[in-house]
Amino acid sequence: MYSKEQASQLRQAFWTTFGQYLSPQLSADGLKTNWVNYKTGIKHLHFKMQTDNRSAYIAIELSHPDPGIQELFFEQFKELKTVLTSTLDEEWEWNLHMPDEYGKTVSRIYKTLDNASVFNRNDWPALISFFKPRIIALDDFWSTAKYSFDALK
Repeated sequence: MYSKEQASQLRQAFWTTFGQYLSPQLSADGLKTNWVNYKTGIKHLHFKMQTDNRSAYIAIELSHPDPGIQELFFEQFKELKTVLTSTLDEEWEWNLHMPDEYGKTVSRIYKTLDNASVFNRNDWPALISFFKPRIIALDDFWSTAKYSFDALK
């Protein structure tokens, strides 16, 4: 078992390693990108990567405080589901209005990797191999799809 400080240091080391690994990768628009803290340009719409001692997930997370607006964004993603699935080359889970780890209502489109721990350095290659192609594919999707959300800004 790790202390809070040790756990925090391991998490930070993983995300630093991941960021360094992806730093040479340009975005679909040819720009240098902070992959760990990806900016969609729309408030309350995030591409989120999370890992803990048992699993990891990557998600499109809608966190607008108004559930109705959150649902509008979710519906817009549903309109683009074929394009998203084609770009990701896999099916993801779709959850409208679920509680996040803090009890706040969010909507998520996500993919999970089980049996991988950020606290086990031997799992880091699997975690990086899980996150890397998916965040790059999300960026590729977002490069064209973001214009569909202009009216919802």
